[in-house]
Amino acid sequence: MLRHLLAGTALLLVASVAQAASDAATRFGARENIQQISLSPDGKHIAVIQPSAGAGSTLFTVSVADGTVTPVTRGSGFPDRLLGCYWSSNTRLTCNVQVLVNDGTQYLGFDRILAVDLDGKNMKMLSARTTDRALGNDQDGGTVIDWQTGTDDGGVLMTHNYVAEASTGTHLANVDSGLGVDWVDTTTLKHRVIEQPRGGATSYLTDGHGAVRIMAVRGTDSSGYDANLIRYSFRAKDSRSWQLLGTETINGSVSVGFTPVAVDRDKNVAYGFDVANGHTALFSVALDGSGKRESVLARDDVDVDALIRLGRSRRVVGASFVTDRRETVYFDPELKRLTQSLGKALPGTPLIDIVDASADESKLLIVARGDVDPGRYYLYDKTNHHLDEVLPTRPQLAQTKLAPVKPMTYPAADGTQIPGYLTLPPGSDGKNLPTIVMPHGGPDSRDEWGFDWLVQFFANRGYAVLQPNFRGSTGYGQAYFNKNGFHSWQTAIGDVNDGGRWLIKQGIADPAHLAIVGWSYGGYAALQSAVLDPNLFKAIVAVAPVTDLETLRQEHSGFTDFPQVDAQIGHGPYVRAGSPAQNAERFAAPVLLFHGDRDQNVGIGESRLMASRLKSAGKPVELVEFHNLDHQLDDSTVRAGMLDKMDLFLRTSMQLPPAP
Repeated sequence: MLRHLLAGTALLLVASVAQAASDAATRFGARENIQQISLSPDGKHIAVIQPSAGAGSTLFTVSVADGTVTPVTRGSGFPDRLLGCYWSSNTRLTCNVQVLVNDGTQYLGFDRILAVDLDGKNMKMLSARTTDRALGNDQDGGTVIDWQTGTDDGGVLMTHNYVAEASTGTHLANVDSGLGVDWVDTTTLKHRVIEQPRGGATSYLTDGHGAVRIMAVRGTDSSGYDANLIRYSFRAKDSRSWQLLGTETINGSVSVGFTPVAVDRDKNVAYGFDVANGHTALFSVALDGSGKRESVLARDDVDVDALIRLGRSRRVVGASFVTDRRETVYFDPELKRLTQSLGKALPGTPLIDIVDASADESKLLIVARGDVDPGRYYLYDKTNHHLDEVLPTRPQLAQTKLAPVKPMTYPAADGTQIPGYLTLPPGSDGKNLPTIVMPHGGPDSRDEWGFDWLVQFFANRGYAVLQPNFRGSTGYGQAYFNKNGFHSWQTAIGDVNDGGRWLIKQGIADPAHLAIVGWSYGGYAALQSAVLDPNLFKAIVAVAPVTDLETLRQEHSGFTDFPQVDAQIGHGPYVRAGSPAQNAERFAAPVLLFHGDRDQNVGIGESRLMASRLKSAGKPVELVEFHNLDHQLDDSTVRAGMLDKMDLFLRTSMQLPPAP
């Protein structure tokens, strides 16, 4: 019953997307039907956020017993967005909401936390309210850092950013400033201070059972920007005194030192990441004052980059890394056996993750995914070993044949083997195809094996797609990361272009029908590829791209992370040489740009600058602007139209026949 009622709800929502786009673009451009999902502590209800009209989203609760679906609240997408909702009790949810506010020069995101009953009633603001006397903007509405506070009434621990107030004419003004921690009853709003505000504090970690054990403090420089040094302090059990745990130094995209991310109460250790033998590894550090440090999981080929946590206490149960595919090592023997059994029971979806659990962990929310299966969610009951499907993530593609994704490597010009993924059109012989090189965003990121809606759309339209993890990608260690994809753009973009040349040499790509498509840093890479080799790609598509490194630097000048972005970009002649907008005269291929005008990651001014420079240089270019959309273009209608326009542009530019 649960499965059918949820599926019906999802199909009702996705039926509202635009009809103007082609059928393929509509199916692939539709947003995932589950944007976020969580399980109530008693395991009796599921909360699901699903896409709604435009860029909106709606929160539903679903009864596990009878499948009753109840709409709770929604976000319009602009100016408010519903980011995530989690259970603070069996009947109460806390939701993270972001509101975009125009300060007169730009849009700033203000995050707030709301609480609401599972039937949509009794909505209240949990984030502390500021007055008109506040001596600054409070963009941070706090973060819930502990759900287990010793009560069952929905009390949580959450951070509170105290903002000092002007005291002229009043004795009631708040004079405290800095980040503290409050206990808050999510129903009555009763609260008490757990940690007094401290200037420079940036985060706190608890033991998952209501005790704050670690504090991070990051100072500022003389201009008010974030300092490069973070100091971590810890408390021993049953102590209120802080002791130094260690320090982390951040220089651009590179950090040096132990970064704590979780506390294990029973083992009395902090788990965190640090570099060992050139690769990020997982360590534990004792919180008893001895400083004893142990390696928990390390590899000599790839970075260990994720911690797996479970349940209300967010206990550490494993860690993961990516070789050809993401692999998880479970420290919990029961979960290891369970996921191995599920892998056998769910063939075709080898990527299995535990998303959430009931308080006693007898019920688990699980997602299973693969390259030709976008994924589906299940509810597993340990007591009777019963597995119920909750909802597929993309039911629109249920009858669509998807293309397998193959891990591979190719040689760069200097002989370095560049890992990546090659996707060929279903039924293709892999020869003499229209082909797309698709560099990933970031740049401090990487592509992974699995379903990708952009890749699968183009494969469906008859294109081969190469996703290169060029040098500057994360996951392969410090040496491979180089300095980062901006500072060392010559190497990163060279690797991208070498991928195109390899495709031609292998006979996969028709050299007359080779294009490049990218989003964010991938869009930058697509444009900068033409600066290095104007004649390699015959068409260029860039979504929300960085186009001028100096402009990107200045976009951060009013934010506290400016020194880190400044170091990431660096200084020297390579900055101008590495900015496609400053080298428009080198372009030979036509360019298509897409950008949302509320993008807070990369300002739309970068695409406008690129289009202007290309037009002035007499080069063919088109810029498509989307009103009231951000960096992700989270609108099914917009995405569908964009896919069709991309396909038409590529076929026209490269003189390909129309899509079937």
